[in-house]
Amino acid sequence: MTKKIYLLLLLLLLCQLLHAQLPAAPAPVVTTRILFVFDASQSMYGRWQSDMKLHIAQRILSRVLDSLKLVDNLELALRLYGHQKPFPPQDCDDTRLEVPFAPNNIAEIKNRLSTINPKGTTPIAYALSESQHDFPHCDHCRNIIVLITDGIEECGGDPCEVSRMLQQQGITLKPFVIGIGTGFSESLDCVGDFFPVSNEIDFNNALKVVIRQVLNATTAQVNLLDLDFRPTETNVNMTFQDHVSHKILHNYVHTFNSKGLPDTLALDPLVTYDITVHTIPPLRRDSITINAGKHNIIPFDAAQGLLSLQVGGNWRTLKNLQAIVRKHGSMETLNVQNFGATQKYLTGVYDLEVLTLPRLYIDSIVIRQSHTTLIEIPQPGILALRRYTDGYGNLLVERNNELELIYTLPQSKDQTENLLLLPGDYRIVYRSKWADKSFYTIEEPFTITSGKTTEIKLTR
Repeated sequence: MTKKIYLLLLLLLLCQLLHAQLPAAPAPVVTTRILFVFDASQSMYGRWQSDMKLHIAQRILSRVLDSLKLVDNLELALRLYGHQKPFPPQDCDDTRLEVPFAPNNIAEIKNRLSTINPKGTTPIAYALSESQHDFPHCDHCRNIIVLITDGIEECGGDPCEVSRMLQQQGITLKPFVIGIGTGFSESLDCVGDFFPVSNEIDFNNALKVVIRQVLNATTAQVNLLDLDFRPTETNVNMTFQDHVSHKILHNYVHTFNSKGLPDTLALDPLVTYDITVHTIPPLRRDSITINAGKHNIIPFDAAQGLLSLQVGGNWRTLKNLQAIVRKHGSMETLNVQNFGATQKYLTGVYDLEVLTLPRLYIDSIVIRQSHTTLIEIPQPGILALRRYTDGYGNLLVERNNELELIYTLPQSKDQTENLLLLPGDYRIVYRSKWADKSFYTIEEPFTITSGKTTEIKLTR
């Protein structure tokens, strides 16, 4: 029997060791999805440089597609507009997803490109709007639109508004726009990152730049700076949000690497970030852009010091005493800190409201960098209040010959009520529920001393 118990305990120990050594779950693989929205309107038959615009665009896009054949975790799709109905008359619904997203479909996209027959008008806004249906649901995908066009919106739509909608709803990241020719950048610049191309070489280079920005890994570090502009602050939660959709993308706790430098993060250069550093008070920077293919440094002025709240006299029985912390001169609550605790704050001047009876206000507390500011309040005393009848009463503190209400006694009798009070002078004003004249009001002045119990009896 003893041997069986020993073997069972050994088996349980081995299971625990194996469980402890299990590796952390790998980060989910992110698939990049690029939708090419291609202008196949009648104007693409126009002459440009060495050939028709259509033929040049077909050749350059096909070459770039060939360069993507070996890229992992990449899916492509093709939407055309202006290719189904002739102009005139004008058909502003003329757009269609010709090749949906799928792995390894480059040959299919190239084949469809080679058979385009431009016919109609330029419904850019409608084509972009319809593209929201081209991206099947995916929890771990980056959705990108690359618009290739030689002209402006011709159907009265607002491509810029549609682009904002797609980004705000989190359907796509900020689109890329390659404009063939000149003279219409102002109308499409607000759609996304606009690349005006005036010749074939510019077109080829622009498309390569777009693909490079989409696919290249980009790194960054957040420097939390002290007053000497050194990145010495750390161990703070940081939230990264998409500036347009406000979606929370990342939550990290800032740390240093093995070399004592701020840790390196992988960020998406296609996203404009809002970053909140959850110091007290929090720090925030909006509209942060990341330079693709480079190591980006994002600084915050984050010098901090410590605030320690204590009660004098080694008062161990006092539990759950807290103070509201505010910026000096403001009523906005920054934090509620427990006594007996030490908390970091940004350097500056703060006010405290200690949640005692009576309230204790301590103003103009200076927090200095790498310094602990100690705030110690007097040890409270105890008021042991004994009542033997129901009634109406108040507890008031006396300061400078003025009385201030700090507590209203319950109407129902409670034989003993213990109240923690700061040292000072007080009065209880009380009348029994059964007394029918104000004359029978009881007034009991008393003094509370640190660490001592004062007993008051209300007998009638």
